Amino acid sequence: MWDQVVLCFCACAGWLDIAMVLTLCALLLMGFPAAFTLAGVALLFGLLGLAMGSFDPAFIADPFPIRIFGIVKNQILLAVPLFVLMGVILERAKIAEELLDTMARLFGSMRGGLGLSVMVVGALLAASTGIVGATVVTMGLLSLPTMLKRGYDPALAAGSIAAAGTLGQIIPPSIVLILLGDVMSNAYQESQLASGVFSPETVSVGDLFAGALIPGLVLVTLYVTYLIGLALFKGDTSPAVPPEDRFGFGEGVKAALRSLPAPLVLIAAVLGSILTGTATATEAAAVGALGALLIAGSRRRTARPGARWLTIAGLLAVPVLAVLVWHFDLRLGRPDRTRDEGIAIAAASVASLVLVAGTLAAAWSFARSGLLAPVARQATEISGMVFTILIGAALFSLVFRGLGGDETVTAALARTPGGPVGAIAVVMLVMFLLGFFLDFIEITLVVVPLVAPALLAAGVDPIWLGVMMAVNLQTSFLTPPFGFALFYLRGVAPPELATSAIYKGAVPFVFIQLLMLGVLALVPGLATWLPDRLYGG
Repeated sequence: MWDQVVLCFCACAGWLDIAMVLTLCALLLMGFPAAFTLAGVALLFGLLGLAMGSFDPAFIADPFPIRIFGIVKNQILLAVPLFVLMGVILERAKIAEELLDTMARLFGSMRGGLGLSVMVVGALLAASTGIVGATVVTMGLLSLPTMLKRGYDPALAAGSIAAAGTLGQIIPPSIVLILLGDVMSNAYQESQLASGVFSPETVSVGDLFAGALIPGLVLVTLYVTYLIGLALFKGDTSPAVPPEDRFGFGEGVKAALRSLPAPLVLIAAVLGSILTGTATATEAAAVGALGALLIAGSRRRTARPGARWLTIAGLLAVPVLAVLVWHFDLRLGRPDRTRDEGIAIAAASVASLVLVAGTLAAAWSFARSGLLAPVARQATEISGMVFTILIGAALFSLVFRGLGGDETVTAALARTPGGPVGAIAVVMLVMFLLGFFLDFIEITLVVVPLVAPALLAAGVDPIWLGVMMAVNLQTSFLTPPFGFALFYLRGVAPPELATSAIYKGAVPFVFIQLLMLGVLALVPGLATWLPDRLYGG
């Protein structure tokens, strides 16, 4: 009898890794916080495995503290709170409101113009904030009532806003790309070491940013094409603004010249510095946060009268410093410096002092207008949530591997019909289905580390795979019933807009995202061409 009990016990122990994943999914669906659920499930199954003799505590005794220290000191992950801060500042400074008003003036006179305005602003905000919740809520509050009032189909209006808000997940700089970059880099090095390559290549966040840029722009083009097609063939779903409410084209151009340059320059500075290799993602994120603060402090609605011009001076000092750094060697203490370099160093010192003064003036304006504390609180909450999930996911992955989960995943993918192509198809399908219920951070930090090493070991390009996963994860914001963009929009939508209309409006854009995923699978060069051109890898 005892022999049978022992055999049953051992058989159950062999299924602990699968039971661990199923338990995690069940608890997350019940609404438990992701970070603490990850850690709690890991500890529970670690104890069960220890009791059954199938888990060695050495898997977490030494590696887990090292993992925590690695997360905290990781220079790549430091970009997350900085980009979050940049996005929160721009959102609180009403940049989205000004952009929406500008685009409505430019496109409102044509059929589908308001929908196009929402999509263009969504793309601009994606490249400058990357925060889906803030973008969807802002555009839902500002544009949705106007679109419904102008006779837009409720489903189309809701779907357009929700889809535009999710562009921040694929257009860099994006938090999901930063997290994916870190996960894919670790998985790629792990797969190379397992293959006997002891000087492994790396995948940087800049590689993924470059790889995602063209697919992101193609996706925006597909969205815009869909809206234009509806305006041409089903004009009653997206009518033009009535003549009496239209703005003149000249007025629209003036509004664009007032509101567009600053965000566009910020986008160019952040993305340009990363893609050209001038700055790392973390350094560019710091520049972006500083630039966002200066832009916000220079706006009439947020700036204090005495500080606005000093903030503008600080904003103008940034390009001056960039030009000086580009053309001169500004290192101090060199005995061989030329006269021109000495003058450049003096000018750079003055510009730096002006920049510091402008930054302090902008912060003072933010504090006096009551925005600094909410910005700091919101940025801290989002960043704290991300890093707590990172720590929980680290513990989960260590216990899962200690229970033999990595061998289980590798064996399952190896048995998939079709080889690497079939394995990728299965992984993409699983990620898409999980997106109906789980958040993108949970999928990124739990699922991707489990499957990526096996796929990369089969020779899959890491940049292409990372961008494919990013596009797939973007659909999780739009897929009913738990798409977060749909929840955000429901929270700010007028009561007369039915929830069913929001879900119905999201469906066409989900199919467009799946179409983009198919195009990217058939044309991998969309993701790999730009990184190859920029970095030659």
